[in-house]
Amino acid sequence: MGGNQRFGRKRGMKRRPEQNSSKKYQNVKKNRRNSREQKLNRSPSPDDSAEENSEIDSEEEMEAQKKKEEEEEEVVNYKEPTMYDSLLESLRTKQEEYNSESEESGDDVEQAHGASDDDDEGSDSESSRLSEPGASQHGGGLGNPVGRIGGTDTDDDDSEASGSDGEQELRVNGQPTRGACASTSSFHSHLDHKLSKEKVDELEKKKWTYKWVVAMSNYKWRGTGKCFLKELDSFLFNGLKPTLHKHWLSIYEKSGGADFDSSKQRLFFSICNSYRDILHHNKKPFYLKGLEEDSSTMDAYVMHSLNHIFRTRDLVKKNEAKLAKIQDNVKADILSNEAFLDRGFTRPKVLILLPLASVAFRLVKRLIDLTPPKYKSNVEEHERFYREFGAGVSEEKEDEDAAEISESKRSSKPSDFETLFGGNNNDHFMIGIKFTRRSIRLYGDFYSSDMIVASPLGLITKIGEAELYKDKNVDYLSSIEVLIVDHADVILMQNWSHVNTIVEQLNRIPSQQHGTDIMRIRQWYLDGQAPFYRQSIILSSHINPDINGLFNHHCLNHEGKVKLASEYKGVLPKVVLQIRQIYERFDVNTAEDADDARFDYFTKKVFPKIKDSTQGGIMLFISSYFEFIRVRNFLKSQEASFCLLGEYTEQSDISRARGWFFDGKKKIMLYTERAHFYHRYKIRGIQNLIIYSLPERKEFYPEVVNLLQGSACTVLFSRFDQLRLERIVGTAASKRMVTSDKGVFVFC
Repeated sequence: MGGNQRFGRKRGMKRRPEQNSSKKYQNVKKNRRNSREQKLNRSPSPDDSAEENSEIDSEEEMEAQKKKEEEEEEVVNYKEPTMYDSLLESLRTKQEEYNSESEESGDDVEQAHGASDDDDEGSDSESSRLSEPGASQHGGGLGNPVGRIGGTDTDDDDSEASGSDGEQELRVNGQPTRGACASTSSFHSHLDHKLSKEKVDELEKKKWTYKWVVAMSNYKWRGTGKCFLKELDSFLFNGLKPTLHKHWLSIYEKSGGADFDSSKQRLFFSICNSYRDILHHNKKPFYLKGLEEDSSTMDAYVMHSLNHIFRTRDLVKKNEAKLAKIQDNVKADILSNEAFLDRGFTRPKVLILLPLASVAFRLVKRLIDLTPPKYKSNVEEHERFYREFGAGVSEEKEDEDAAEISESKRSSKPSDFETLFGGNNNDHFMIGIKFTRRSIRLYGDFYSSDMIVASPLGLITKIGEAELYKDKNVDYLSSIEVLIVDHADVILMQNWSHVNTIVEQLNRIPSQQHGTDIMRIRQWYLDGQAPFYRQSIILSSHINPDINGLFNHHCLNHEGKVKLASEYKGVLPKVVLQIRQIYERFDVNTAEDADDARFDYFTKKVFPKIKDSTQGGIMLFISSYFEFIRVRNFLKSQEASFCLLGEYTEQSDISRARGWFFDGKKKIMLYTERAHFYHRYKIRGIQNLIIYSLPERKEFYPEVVNLLQGSACTVLFSRFDQLRLERIVGTAASKRMVTSDKGVFVFC
């Protein structure tokens, strides 16, 4: 199980101070500012410029002109230091150390930068298989060679790569002058947007107003800001690379799809393409007979991720081609133009968090399928990926062997359990994926990867190591622009606090330069505004306060938010036995007091009836492990006869407890939701079921109630349980139950 944290961040653990990390970036803004001031001080008219250009026709004249400009540069108006100037001032201690290191390693860096990517692609060197942070082979330096993104290799593409061309033009007075194609591109409009101080202050307040609701298909989408879904047809594929669109359409048609424009993947891609933060909390997962819906959603966000990666690469390559034609003596002045700010601190731009290796296996396979053939003539480390993430068989034998394995492993477990846990259950993994000119490289160094696919436990281990060891870091998380958390409902059964820690770690100023051309870093990265440009997409089969908290307090996208609004019919009809289900509401004023109020109600109202009863076979179903521990300690203090069946109970103890409970040797059994999630035990001998706290997963309610051999079930709830309650009894009924003057409700 994934609940164990190997390197948990303890409360109060000190981070390495960021003021020691980015002094090496301090000249960036100074150079840009001086360049702008230089232009203002000179203020040449167009006629003057034309006259000067006509007169400079020899090297001697150019030198004289350069000397004159240098003298004019000395007249610089003082400006109040900005937020970034203050940040850089606090990082002064690193600069001299960095400069000395650069001088010592200059020859090695120059040699390394001279290597071609074709050589890199054909190499089987260790550097292509690095999987540890901080293992980047690229040196520092202000300059970056043609074809490098964030200090790592980019690869030449054919004409289509740069040529949807003609999008990136120089800007006038800091504003883009793109062509019509790019003027509608959501990629460019999102990343090129400039935030005012007032907007930043507003985003930091973390208060959101959902202004519109649009009903689409079986859902209702709510959103902040301007409603874009009403103009969906004109907005749909703005900025999607034609090659990706064509390949995606071809795959859809080959799979038997008839009307792509009305498909689910078309709809969800359009929402992703808006670059808003997204919370989809009613996604039917593949293991609950939702394969079509789950696959459509996955296709949409995978295509959105590919488009973001390729658009980023195209922009950098186009700028590199322009800079290659510019003379060195004017290149520094050209770089001050904002049109050439095209990168972050490091290369990785997409982070996808998944709960299990089998789910990651499914995603990466689909990622490869959706990549156009021109970009995947070779998939490096393909066999290794199948061994470590799949069932250990090659792709050719996968379907045949999977059918045999499924036939041989038939058991009494529910079908959704077999589907979810029938593959590789490893919850500790992390893999970097790099797109080169003609290939996809799996298991790449994280700093040279475009995408990172990881489990929360795998990534939190790296973060823990970086906090414990000075020679390790997770700077590859500094420039994540698209975060996707899929199957968040399964991650909830592992350890959601890992996700919170990971998101807090994103978009921080890095501790090292990692070979990035710092003159090309986007201004909002330098200003510490990267969290406001990160798109976060959270996908789950249900919602809970933890997911809501992450979405509301850690997803601060300046584009706004889109959130699903769902109504539930409930699962009470799936209870096949004639059982009186008695819901008892306890009163509580705040969510913080809910756990204490529940415990008090149980100890004062429910347990006395159990204690005085001679009947055995009483099961206490408890959702939270912390509640489980609290009730266990209480039963111990009361010297009650009970046994335990929790997620950390040893297998031998589980078998013994089940036997004691069935034989009546133990009167009470404590059973947790996570134990049921990972094992799906069929407990015999249940005469009285008390649901101390409702399950997060609605399908567990009928499963557990249908195990009852008696005739009554008692459920405890408060008004703060409405999210769980509505999934079980239905939205309409739950609203009545939390607002009614009555406190007891009976369903038969």
